[in-house]
Parts: sequence; C-alpha cells; structure tokens
Amino acid sequence: MSQSRATQLSVPVNQHDHVDGVVDATVTLVEYGDYECPYCEEAHQAVKELRRTLNERVRFVFRHFPLTQLHPHAQRAAEAAEAAAEQGKFWEMHDLLFEHPSEIREAELQDFAATLDLDLTQFNDELAMHTHRSRVREDIISGAQSGVIGTPTFFINGERYDEQWDVAPLRTALEDAM
Repeated sequence: MSQSRATQLSVPVNQHDHVDGVVDATVTLVEYGDYECPYCEEAHQAVKELRRTLNERVRFVFRHFPLTQLHPHAQRAAEAAEAAAEQGKFWEMHDLLFEHPSEIREAELQDFAATLDLDLTQFNDELAMHTHRSRVREDIISGAQSGVIGTPTFFINGERYDEQWDVAPLRTALEDAM
C-alpha cells in the first residue's frame, strides 16, 4: 500500500520567504531546493532563464530543503545564504551557490561572502553560531508538510508541479497557470 503525498503547498508564501518578483504577479513559483543537489543546479538554470524572460508575470520563491544525508554541505550553504540575506544579498549568494555547487566548502563560502562585499565578521559569526539554523529548519518543516521528499520540488500557485523542470515544460506550465 503506497502512501499519498500532499499536492498542495501547506505554508502560503509569506513575509519570511525569499521572493523575487512583484507581489501581484499572476503566477507564483515556489521551489524547495538544496544547494548541493545536481538536479537543483540544472533547475536553477531553467528558473533563472524564466525569471529573466517572464519578468513581472511570475514571482519566484526559494525555500531551503537541504538533503543532509546525501549532501553534507547543503545545510551550511543554506545557512550561508541566510547570512547573506541578513545583509541584503540573498539572491546574489543563492546564484553563486548554484553556479559553483562543487565549491561550497568553508573556504569557498568565505570567498563568496567576500565577492559579495559582505561584512565578513558578521557573516562568520552568524555561521559559527548557526544563527539561521532555525530559519532553514522552518523551510524543511513546511516542505515536509507539503509532501516534499526530494529536490527540486516546485509548486505553481500552490499546486505541486511534478513534470520536468527544463525551461520549455516549466514555461508552458507557468503560462498555463496565467
């Protein structure tokens, strides 16, 4: 007997989310992702293209879902993204992490923070104290409540999207939702 998975986003997009796009966009695309996941890296390229070409019609939300049993640096990368967010640079760090997935060990996180001109003392203190661990955990819990078991997992206007995450099929699904 198989278990059924939720097909709805259990936690609506809110003020704690990282949102790229306008509030009143026609469509909201939510991704649960892991910075060390090779499939998320592929999906990132598609989403980046769609963010660029669909402009104001789609808002994109990223939520952390580090699969730590498979990806030992994913939790640390998620916390680094949150530390960058504290300094207004979430999306810049997000992009760097996905564009250099094999380079997310401690030295590389420091290099990324320096590249983004972050306050390194604040960044390092927040990583050392795991300041953002609970924020990442909130995303993991909301993902689990929404039936997320792997990454990437997408939701379009609150409905799970289980098709391919290449540009063309994802664009079609977003345009259909419009």
